[in-house]
Amino acid sequence: MISEYTLRVSPEVAANEALLRNYLSEEKGIHIQSLTAVRIVKRSIDARQRTIFVNLTVRAFINELPDKTEYQPTLYPNVEGKPQVVVVGAGPGGLFAALRLIELGLRPVVVERGKNVRDRKRDLALIGREQQVNPESNYSFGEGGAGAYSDGKLYTRSKKRGNTEKILNVFCQHGASSNILVDAHPHIGTDKLPRVIESMRNTILQSGGEVHFETRMTNLIVEGDCVKGIETHTGETFLGPVILATGHSARDVYRLLASQDIEIEAKGIAVGVRLEHPAELIDRIQYHNPNGRGAYLPAAEYSFVTQVEGRGVYSFCMCPGGFVVPAASGPEQIVVNGMSPSNRGSRWSNSGMVVEIRPEDLSDRKGFGALVEGGCEHPALQMMQLQEQLERLSWLQGNQKQTAPAQRMADFCNRRLSNTLPDSSYVPGLIASPLHFWLPPFVSHRLAQGFKQFGKTSRGFLTNEAVMIGVETRTSAPVRIIRDRDTLQHIRLQGLFPCGEGAGYAGGIVSAGVDGERCAEAAKAYLIREE
Repeated sequence: MISEYTLRVSPEVAANEALLRNYLSEEKGIHIQSLTAVRIVKRSIDARQRTIFVNLTVRAFINELPDKTEYQPTLYPNVEGKPQVVVVGAGPGGLFAALRLIELGLRPVVVERGKNVRDRKRDLALIGREQQVNPESNYSFGEGGAGAYSDGKLYTRSKKRGNTEKILNVFCQHGASSNILVDAHPHIGTDKLPRVIESMRNTILQSGGEVHFETRMTNLIVEGDCVKGIETHTGETFLGPVILATGHSARDVYRLLASQDIEIEAKGIAVGVRLEHPAELIDRIQYHNPNGRGAYLPAAEYSFVTQVEGRGVYSFCMCPGGFVVPAASGPEQIVVNGMSPSNRGSRWSNSGMVVEIRPEDLSDRKGFGALVEGGCEHPALQMMQLQEQLERLSWLQGNQKQTAPAQRMADFCNRRLSNTLPDSSYVPGLIASPLHFWLPPFVSHRLAQGFKQFGKTSRGFLTNEAVMIGVETRTSAPVRIIRDRDTLQHIRLQGLFPCGEGAGYAGGIVSAGVDGERCAEAAKAYLIREE
């Protein structure tokens, strides 16, 4: 017999299988000898009160054994010789599109401008060690996309558009821990996600698909109102319907689309800073315990959101026990992001702290000053140009290296210079800078007010032990490539399927994976109609 129970237990019981079995036996009246196995199905931490509980959904196997496989596997047939679909970009949108194409009996040809996930790691090390940014191989470009080396968090609120459980199961099938099926906020970790991505690529190749690295799309092949394929900088041409999953930092792609009068529009973004605290301090605040998290709880997470003068101010991509990393994708840029290894074991915890900006806000000359003067090359690119200007301004403040401008949190709110800076996880180093002075007033004022509100709800959060590191600009795509709601094709061009975060239709690894699968299904339907 198999029975499912909802339990509310101490962190120690949740972390110890023997204690959990005894608890279940006593609470539910199950004879301990007949309880052959207990499997945790869902797990979340309730830290709202001083006494911390862990909420569990468990499956009790009574006088029978569970299946060895804890995930639902997907079958991938051989698709050699089948109709071909070109997938531009090997981030989560592109990879899941390719795998779904194989399921549907189509042959994916994946074209990725960056390097494979293993070679890419060497280029990331050079950013920290020698302050060199390879414009084709960095934290944004390369196999796995922007998520491969920036945390691997799999939490999403996007439940309506597709099967998020399927995405998690595919990750497990390719080597991720089955814990991601259990935890309320699943996380693979930057140390483990690259191997999972390699395994996904191998599935594509073993099934008869193709993957081309260091191959950048330079042009769409358009005949009439139909996209027939792509041209690349290597001189190679790839033919077939195109799933365009190039990520939120492929600014050359946005400029290409604008130059070809392909319908795109400016999209709201959020910009701000990376805020880094000592992990021990966040543990004490979030777990309401001066001794921190203790032996059985993970590094604490937080989530803050408020409204300041009509715009959202919120935490983004929180990385407990993590690191702040240099995420520039080209010259004369400083962009920061966060990541955590699977054990979330560093001395620091960080989060993006950002302010919502809408396209219409750029008309506020006082709020953005010289950043919006001088006009815009194309109306749809105005938010992207704001990102570029802020990233260059940050680079200038950082002595024109990857040394990032930084300021203590309380100093920022009080508009004071920081004479010293705390230790930080940011490897290229920090330089003291008056962020309160050079960030756009539209952003800096709202950030300061938001921090003051967060400090009231979480005592000790607003502190000079925390450091703000500039700038965080790549929270989402600044452009939306307009597509039809039903067919997912571009609103005018048949055979072009804008996909994932870079197209403006996703906001993270899982939602991009879901959108990739939907675009693959739409490409299948398109090919059927064309027959």
